Amino acid sequence: MTHDATMSPAAARAAIAAVIRRIVPDADLDGLADDDPIRAELELDSLDFLSFVELLSDATGIRIDESDYPDLSTMARAISFLTARGTVHGDG
Repeated sequence: MTHDATMSPAAARAAIAAVIRRIVPDADLDGLADDDPIRAELELDSLDFLSFVELLSDATGIRIDESDYPDLSTMARAISFLTARGTVHGDG
């Protein structure tokens, strides 16, 4: 049996962290506060940020439009965005 469930904040944080580590392998995510601006703190240029958006969309299956980019500006906002839009597909 397959079910859909809302993405939890922990799952959203893990997805974001995994994507950031693909772009910035040595990123200090422990030093990134939830309200810190992700781009500035991790020194992501515009191409890095586009990669972040694409990889996050691929990892979560959530469509992310350009108008959604401000919702990815901090860890807290990104988690809120993903939990509001995301579902997890699973068995059981």
